[in-house]
Amino acid sequence: MVQIPKPPTPASAAVGSVPTSADVARLAGVSRATVSYVLNNTSAVRISEPTRRRVHEAAKELGYVPHAAARSLRAGHSRMVLMPAPTIPVGPLYSQFLSDLQGALGRLDYTVVQYGAVGTHGDEAARAWAELRPVAVLVPGSGLGPQGVAVLKRSGARAVVTLGPETVEGAHALLMDHTAVGRAAAAHLRARGRSRIGVVVPAEPGLEVFSRPRLHGVRHAVHGTGGTGATVIELPLAYDEDDAARLAARWRGLGLDAVFAYNDEYAMLLMRALMDAGVDIPGDTAVIGADDLMLGRLLRPRLSTVHIDLPSGRDLAELVDRAVRDPAAPPERREVLGATVVPRESS
Repeated sequence: MVQIPKPPTPASAAVGSVPTSADVARLAGVSRATVSYVLNNTSAVRISEPTRRRVHEAAKELGYVPHAAARSLRAGHSRMVLMPAPTIPVGPLYSQFLSDLQGALGRLDYTVVQYGAVGTHGDEAARAWAELRPVAVLVPGSGLGPQGVAVLKRSGARAVVTLGPETVEGAHALLMDHTAVGRAAAAHLRARGRSRIGVVVPAEPGLEVFSRPRLHGVRHAVHGTGGTGATVIELPLAYDEDDAARLAARWRGLGLDAVFAYNDEYAMLLMRALMDAGVDIPGDTAVIGADDLMLGRLLRPRLSTVHIDLPSGRDLAELVDRAVRDPAAPPERREVLGATVVPRESS
């Protein structure tokens, strides 16, 4: 009886020697040093384009991948930039910002790793991040304290950058003052003659780090500048059609003539519910959101919004790179969030 050999299983096919840089060098006809220069994208050494192409082709043919740990050992530090994964819902604007930042860091030869963990926060989370020995850590939101910064630096992090409303001792700070968003929205509505302003506060947990400052900004714009006869009413709202319909059903009883709906997504949700309930926009109620999303321009009436200026991914990546190269430099502090009203038909 003739036995037909079975095809190799994935596990057996994977058995074999791991390709090395020496194997790549032999196949490409260059030295190991040249392989290192090419694959590590070293700019200090001039290497011709044909040689670079041969090295990359040889590495691809052999399935060779540089060893990150070995490279870190030679350099004295890793090239890993750790970004804790957001624990709260983030909209398209912030997601695009993170994507641009990761691309810019990648072009500077850093590897960006998003770290997700449940149940750890602040300085406790910093100890978990430190175990991975990142060269830099970018921390969105609040919660990290000076002790956590110290833990990260003792573990080898050359740069700790926070993105939030406050500075943290020892860390570079990109200050994002969301009260400016609320102030801009309220000033626009007041200039339109609106005096009873509702402010949507998302019911979803975690978003209060953005929503509470925006609410405070509206209140400051209305009351802090001597405004008289004006009212600000907080409106809790879940991102849910049924919840929006319930709020719209009691809208006329609230007596509001304007609403700042936290951002464009909540504004579109509420605007649809209000129009379904027969509320005229902007005749009965002016509506404004924030983030300046494309979808807001497609609505009828088109949605007024607050355009938010965030730092470019390239600028932040260059800050990280500077800090990695000169870890003894004093922390930088920048105010990076700008807010500009884009008026449209909804207000």
